[in-house]
Amino acid sequence: MTDLSALSFPASGPSEFALNLLTVLIIFGPAYLANTGAMLFGKWLPEKLGFSNHKIDGGRVHADGNRLLGDGKSWEGLFGGATLSGLLVMLAHAIWNGQGLASSRPFIDPILTADSGDWFWIGGEWGAAFVVGFTLGFACMLGDMAGSFVKRRRGLKREGEVSSKAPLLDTLPFAVFIFAAAAILYGGEAMMHEDLHTAIVGLVLLTPVIHRSFNVLGYKLGWKSVPY
Repeated sequence: MTDLSALSFPASGPSEFALNLLTVLIIFGPAYLANTGAMLFGKWLPEKLGFSNHKIDGGRVHADGNRLLGDGKSWEGLFGGATLSGLLVMLAHAIWNGQGLASSRPFIDPILTADSGDWFWIGGEWGAAFVVGFTLGFACMLGDMAGSFVKRRRGLKREGEVSSKAPLLDTLPFAVFIFAAAAILYGGEAMMHEDLHTAIVGLVLLTPVIHRSFNVLGYKLGWKSVPY
């Protein structure tokens, strides 16, 4: 295990801050990509393989006359997205195993400071890597659902050709949930190192742009019916 106190990710100037920002994006990228996994497992695969997904809200309608969450939120998407995040953290650990020096940025091992004494050390280092990715990906999905719930209470929908008209509710909730989960569950790990806190705030602010880019990509690949 690498001692957290021995790590340093300085940001003495714009270039180093940008490097820390990219480091945070790569560390938390698997959690962000839970949204893409949800599209893949909740929409694209069911359509291609000809089976129906299972809506989380079961089609239930709220007292305001709108669906609780809508057709875009399925159990397959929820767990598929989280599973993809877990697998991606395992891949990141395999590629950058043990890398933690400032000179290694932006490619830092996501479980660099983890060991057998951590609660998420289930099944060794590979199990730990999967748990980290799965829980953060799951948090991303919960944040996405929270945003969707609030939007629908306001009468805003994403189906069809009408834009959501709530870009911040499409993006900030899942980012906030990811980093809140990371702070609660992995506050003593390298991913939440104090030198990276400013970069984390920067990434949250950039999330609407990043999310839009991935949605456009998903639309072009046929995973989404609308590019937002």
